Amino acid sequence: MSVQAENNIETKAVRQMSDEVLVSVRNIKKHFPIRSGILQRPVGAVKAVDGVSFDIRSGRTLGLVGESGCGKTTVGRTILRLLDATEGTVLFEGIDLMSLNNRQLRAMRPKMQFIFQDPFSSLSPRMPVGEIIGEAVRQHGIVPRGEWREHVLKTMDNCGLQKHQFNRYPHEFSGGQRQRICIARALALGPKFVVADEPVSALDVSIQAQIINLMMDLRDEFGLTYLFISHDLSGVEHISDDVGVMYLGSMVEMAPKRVLFRQPLHPYTQTLLSAVPVPDPTVRMNRVILQGDIPSPANPPSGCKFHTRCPYAMEICSKVDPEYKAVGEDHYVACHLVEQQMRQQSSSPE
Repeated sequence: MSVQAENNIETKAVRQMSDEVLVSVRNIKKHFPIRSGILQRPVGAVKAVDGVSFDIRSGRTLGLVGESGCGKTTVGRTILRLLDATEGTVLFEGIDLMSLNNRQLRAMRPKMQFIFQDPFSSLSPRMPVGEIIGEAVRQHGIVPRGEWREHVLKTMDNCGLQKHQFNRYPHEFSGGQRQRICIARALALGPKFVVADEPVSALDVSIQAQIINLMMDLRDEFGLTYLFISHDLSGVEHISDDVGVMYLGSMVEMAPKRVLFRQPLHPYTQTLLSAVPVPDPTVRMNRVILQGDIPSPANPPSGCKFHTRCPYAMEICSKVDPEYKAVGEDHYVACHLVEQQMRQQSSSPE
């Protein structure tokens, strides 16, 4: 067989793998009850996540962006059942995670890992680095006992940590090194899916680039699939294959990275992208400034949740919740304005 033929087969295999849906989220909701009175009876609910749906293909990275408080982190925690969902389903390799009991979920844990936002608070100050990385490896029996230390050291090396740091404690490391420890702790279990909750937001800009590049290298080497949660659109553009935009607990737009950054359709997405700094002093920024404050998730507006701040809001926006639907290949938007524009284009003579 020729080299060209072998390359074609390999390319086809990679494409088929990336087309396989690893994680399928359907209508996930997470409402936190508001309690009042002596008996602490529920009087309302904070709708942190209110009907979010998306798919993540194997070997790809979905970036999830939005303002603080939009529900990004809650989505990630709910998917992995660190929080119990109020409603909805999550399929991982075709298995409904919401229907698993504790024993079944524990058996699935090594395949799904979480990287927390604050590397210092998520690491035990009383345990050396080697034990932190290898604790879950021992508990789940990932490798035989005699190979445990070698497995941890190899994982540390993959994440840019040195062997002599095995017995050191978290307070002896810098912020970037601590995040490498968190990544190593997740990688040591051999996961297929990793939720990274703003893993670089607490780091210096130069260190952010190193951590993002490390995550990309690990994804390529081990075939990982990421849900990358962040409010930094520059970092999301660098690491992601697809991007989802959330506002007040709902998904307003999702598209492949190149499509979303070149042709954003939802007014909220356009606003976010207008705030991304351009490293060129000669470029004039067309910054879109939103009016008003973010509504409370305990009492969201009727109709489109964004209509109270949207510069293009129409009468229907305050009354009818827009349908989240496809407007192109793998491009989904929930917006009455976009729907109206598409109807006009389809009805106009060629």
